[in-house]
Amino acid sequence: MHTSGVGLILGPVAFAFVALVFDLDPGNPAATRALGIALWMAVWWVTEAVPIPITALLPVVLFPLTGVMDGGKAASQYFNSTIFLFIGGFLVALAMQRWNLHSRIALRILLLFGDRPLAILMGFMVATAFLSMWVSNTATAMMMVPVAIAVGGALMQRSEDTPDVEVQRSSPYMTALLLGVAYSASIGGIATLVGTPPNLSFSRIFAISFPAAPEISFAEWMLFALPVTVVLLAITWVVLALWKGRIADVEPASASMIKFRYTALGPFGFEQRVVLAAFVALAVLWVTRADLDIGGFMFKGWANLFGTPDFINDGTVAVAIGVLLFMVPARSKPGERVMDWETAAKLRWDIVLLFGGGFALAAAFLDSGLAAWFGEELSDVDNVPVVVMVGTISLLVTFVTELNSNTATTETVLPVLAGVASGAGIHPLLMMLPATLAASLAFMMPVATPPNAIVFGSGLIRIPEMVRVGIVLNLIGVIAVTAAVLVIAPVVFDFEIGSVPDWVGVR
Repeated sequence: MHTSGVGLILGPVAFAFVALVFDLDPGNPAATRALGIALWMAVWWVTEAVPIPITALLPVVLFPLTGVMDGGKAASQYFNSTIFLFIGGFLVALAMQRWNLHSRIALRILLLFGDRPLAILMGFMVATAFLSMWVSNTATAMMMVPVAIAVGGALMQRSEDTPDVEVQRSSPYMTALLLGVAYSASIGGIATLVGTPPNLSFSRIFAISFPAAPEISFAEWMLFALPVTVVLLAITWVVLALWKGRIADVEPASASMIKFRYTALGPFGFEQRVVLAAFVALAVLWVTRADLDIGGFMFKGWANLFGTPDFINDGTVAVAIGVLLFMVPARSKPGERVMDWETAAKLRWDIVLLFGGGFALAAAFLDSGLAAWFGEELSDVDNVPVVVMVGTISLLVTFVTELNSNTATTETVLPVLAGVASGAGIHPLLMMLPATLAASLAFMMPVATPPNAIVFGSGLIRIPEMVRVGIVLNLIGVIAVTAAVLVIAPVVFDFEIGSVPDWVGVR
């Protein structure tokens, strides 16, 4: 039987086994049933017994039927400010794709890096990472891979003939170029809240688990995660350059091709200027919305200009900019607007449902008492040195994500970690941040992330090559995440590693 067929049966069986055999919290059957449903969802997510977003809908049915949560409350988790942050940001990203602005930005960045092979590799990686901070890493990889293949082929060309597939497949430079695109798409995504789904999952699950906690703003997240992106991007470039040492021997021959592709885009059109202005405005408004306290210096956000600054969140900003794009007339297409519904309909509703399922699961963990049970059962974790704890969480999540959706992984793991942190008297960010970052840093397997799969689908990368360089980067990623959580996070999020904030346990 196929894995999905086994999973289809195994999921309900896991739920029934837990519900009938265990009694985690005597007198509170909801906690046991919540765990059973979580296992059911985890099995279906891992085996893809049904489409991943369909599994995410199980809480709407199972929570009310089993008495875990009111159906209305479960359903309400599927639309909230975090969802609208994703929707608004994605609308701007789709507008960029509609008018080909993302291609112009990427090629312009490439032109800045010159025509030396190692510089071109860095150019591809920087362009990919930058776009992935704002645009879906899947869309970014799909755009960059054809350009990378064309440029790599030109660099290998020794005559008028284009190298055949086998020559390209055996080329160290082509391998490095394609892996650089795949890895940069994942690395760039961690820098912003909208860059990759696990980041948004974290922000909402953290708010659900600790409603009295301060908001994790777009600016704070970027201050924390952007240094990780920069460091990992530089290390990945070095690893790829050293691993494929013959890169430096490749003749510089592709600057003209990049310039040709950029020229072929034509003049900078009105619509592209409008979308670029919207994109810049969105980034600036996100970064400057909330107050920012860094090292005792307080930077006041623009939301204070309104009478109720707490009413305004990053989702408000994202949707406002997205709506504006539907209002501006397009000059090159009379009668149309810069953004239209046909383009907007391409929005990733599967990710929206996946978010909702994870948020409902997190709420059920809290409401049923399951999070408190995990906290009590694993309270001894506070005896583990914090560096070991953070490193272990990063390591486990990184390798679990190699075979499972990174969003599904974080949405299953984060509510558990929130409960453990609360019960063990550990600052929740010390457990939830490493899991969130590590979920985006799986580099070994084609199935680990969409960019990996897209690069592998080119037919120019072999799995052993991806695994050999990927495992090195996985381990480097674990070290980088551990260092960031222990060194940068306390400064940005204003906490002491050994302290437990007052808002833990406050409902």
